[in-house]
Amino acid sequence: MASALPLRTRADFTRWVLARLRHHRFDTVAQVDAAITELLSSVNDRPFQKLPGSRASVFAELDAPTLMSLPRQPYELARFKTVKVHIDYHVEMEGHRYSVPHALVGQALEARLTRHGVELLLRGQRVAAHARNERRGGYTTVEAHMPAAHRAHLEWTPQRLIDWGQRIGMACGELITRLLQTYKHPEHGYRSCLGLLNLSRRYGEARLEAACERALALGAFRYRHVRDLLANNRDQVPLDAEAEWTSPTHANLRGPGYYQ
Repeated sequence: MASALPLRTRADFTRWVLARLRHHRFDTVAQVDAAITELLSSVNDRPFQKLPGSRASVFAELDAPTLMSLPRQPYELARFKTVKVHIDYHVEMEGHRYSVPHALVGQALEARLTRHGVELLLRGQRVAAHARNERRGGYTTVEAHMPAAHRAHLEWTPQRLIDWGQRIGMACGELITRLLQTYKHPEHGYRSCLGLLNLSRRYGEARLEAACERALALGAFRYRHVRDLLANNRDQVPLDAEAEWTSPTHANLRGPGYYQ
């Protein structure tokens, strides 16, 4: 009989189980698991033919004492990527910025991203960990990562950026000041300030100063505002000429009488 045959391999066990369940019909995987579980005891408790004991007794004697407990948290699939620490001691991943200790500015780190968390590693050692945040353009900052307010060895300070802007022109210096004031922590605006100042390499200092003057008049204090003004040559149009412009009359223009 099939039940008397020794089950030497996993394939033998599979065939033995399939033979006993071949006439059963199951509607769910859970029903299959339950049926197989009922058969396990008859297999594991069956005495060996040439050795003392059974599979169950050998497992209890040899394997069970050496088993380790399962991890408290299940394994979670992770992605790795290399990131660089910017001067604001943050790294950027998928549009969001995460802080690391400020002493790591300029270094390349390995980021481990899971569904719920972000870990930053330096040569295999974790230097920072954050909850995952999907808000693009946002910051996740740990205060312990921030530099002391008045350390003389810091290369970048808000005043240094303001002074750099003032060397280009008063409007540029004022715009840098306004831009830094829009952030809770001024360091978060360092990259935007550097991007704005570096526009002078492409467009020249005179055009950048003119664009900053126009941006201040419009109440637009972001890097992208100045960049767009320069890209569209709006800095070369006199402010008074633009203020006097009115839309020409055309068929789609509706007067106040239309809404009465």
